[in-house]
Amino acid sequence: MRAELAVVGGGPAGVAAVLMAAGLGLRTVLVETGRVAGKVAEIGALDNVPGGWSDGAALARALAADIDRLRAAGRCTLVSGRALRVRACEEGTETELADGRVLAADAVLVATGVTAPDPGDAPWLDAPRGLRLPPLWRTVPERIARGAPAVVLGADRPLGTWLRAHPDAAVRLDVLHSAADAHKTEEVAGDSRVRLTEVRSATVTEEDDGLFHVTAVPTHGAARRLRTATLLGNLGSRPALLDGDLVPGPDGYCDPAAQHPRILVAGDLRSARYQRIVTAQGSGAEAALGHYYGARGVGDTNQAPARRRSRPDA
Repeated sequence: MRAELAVVGGGPAGVAAVLMAAGLGLRTVLVETGRVAGKVAEIGALDNVPGGWSDGAALARALAADIDRLRAAGRCTLVSGRALRVRACEEGTETELADGRVLAADAVLVATGVTAPDPGDAPWLDAPRGLRLPPLWRTVPERIARGAPAVVLGADRPLGTWLRAHPDAAVRLDVLHSAADAHKTEEVAGDSRVRLTEVRSATVTEEDDGLFHVTAVPTHGAARRLRTATLLGNLGSRPALLDGDLVPGPDGYCDPAAQHPRILVAGDLRSARYQRIVTAQGSGAEAALGHYYGARGVGDTNQAPARRRSRPDA
């Protein structure tokens, strides 16, 4: 049976969209490559998500349980696979998977989120082509050698989250970041485990001894040369785009207002500014609700009524 709504991505935005759609009685299919809420499960600490969730693992289990409950009730179908492209057709949408399957639906909601950029994508960083860095937010303290500092490239928000998640970790983080990330360092500036260095540029080489050599040119002061066995990435994110009819903006993110009416966008894919779990959940639910009303020709009932003009007496 053709789905009324296909949702690509089983993170907070995708799960919220499925829950809303199921509650509205829409035939819904969820496409997910790995585990539902798999990325959420690796977040060490949560302090800005309502409901008292202390870490990502607990929230991820609850989100996965929501999908399991809907599947058991026959209100959602879970498809395991990697989506490659989405297309808008005259009477609906098609979502093509890597294994060749094509899923037809009245509309598709893309909630694929973001992924870590390659180090070479950072304009201030010169790194070997193909270098893949373990992200800081997935790194457990035990992976960082005691007494030897880890070098962290970038000062994106997960730095503060990681430190709050591991308040007793006896680690040292040598954080190199550009001026563009300087405003993000305020929340960690007082943590004695962190050394922050704003740099104009940094060069990374990987030596035969398995160590990384980093030459940093600070915004102020002399060049620094660092040698470490633990080099971690914290450079922010880039949109996880799909081919086809998805319309990215100049920054790569997908403004929902710029998409085909049958292609919806929710979660971190929308904007670099609103990448939070709660904003992702709200956008997913809102997109599903908007599709429900739009497909039925129902306008925005929240619009204030126009003020009636008085007519002068004849």
